Amino acid sequence: MDPLDEVLALLGTTSRLSASMVAGGRWAVRFAPPAGVKFNTVRRGRCLLRVDGVPDPVALGPGDCFLLTRPWPFTLASDPDVPVQPAQPIFETAVDGVARAGEGDDVFLTGGAFSFTERARALLLDSLPPVVHVPAAAPEAASIHWAVAEIDTELRQARPGGQAVTEHLALVMLIRILRLHLARGATRGWLAGLADPVVGPALRAMHGRPERAWTVAELAGTASVSRSTMAARFKEVVGRGPLEYLTSWRIELAAERLRRGDETVAAIARAVGYGSESALSVAFKRTTGLSPRVYRNQRDPVVR
Repeated sequence: MDPLDEVLALLGTTSRLSASMVAGGRWAVRFAPPAGVKFNTVRRGRCLLRVDGVPDPVALGPGDCFLLTRPWPFTLASDPDVPVQPAQPIFETAVDGVARAGEGDDVFLTGGAFSFTERARALLLDSLPPVVHVPAAAPEAASIHWAVAEIDTELRQARPGGQAVTEHLALVMLIRILRLHLARGATRGWLAGLADPVVGPALRAMHGRPERAWTVAELAGTASVSRSTMAARFKEVVGRGPLEYLTSWRIELAAERLRRGDETVAAIARAVGYGSESALSVAFKRTTGLSPRVYRNQRDPVVR
């Protein structure tokens, strides 16, 4: 399995749509820090996106989409100098699933959020920029709009199997956005490593056989480079050494098995590359702060 496929399979992704928003004239709406990962698509009109902590606003046009990967407040506005009003009262008074701001209906936005398990944020989301802007001209934009429309239909019509369909559609959206981020030449983080000619083969080798007692020299051989080159390049791109990454990936696999099944801790330890239950327990507690048994009883909360 491709490493991206594997990571996405562990994310526990769900999605939900918020009320749509219609706006016109001069307006500005400020949103509280989103729970989970916020997304919006511009169905009609133009506006500005300002995110706290991001220096430059993003100009949005018809067909544009954006993804917010941090729990930071943000503002959507017609112009940069308009006094803001809070989003909550506007959306609490939405009629037929549509909130209204300003005067008129020049702008129409549909949005929602992805939810992930807590550990997924460190695994994937922290490697993304705070704002991922998908212009309407990008090839991914059309499929994202299609997915949003289908999610909207499924949720509003409450058809059998609708929840499963919406979760798959949400994953389609996320994959398209991640592909766009990679195509733009991500320079650092786990995703950038997938496209790197040195780091990529090592990542695929570790994901293909996580139980193997990999050495840096063996991983270097997958990319036909020296041990020192692999160690330096992996740390430069991913932000940690290859064996440190392998440990973290094994812990993610163990955490997934603890959440989803009833295998013994000893069986899980063998499956993910640890020689004994005690060896896994030490590494697991060092990484998560919990022993495997406590983690299994607590389960993994979902960020919503």
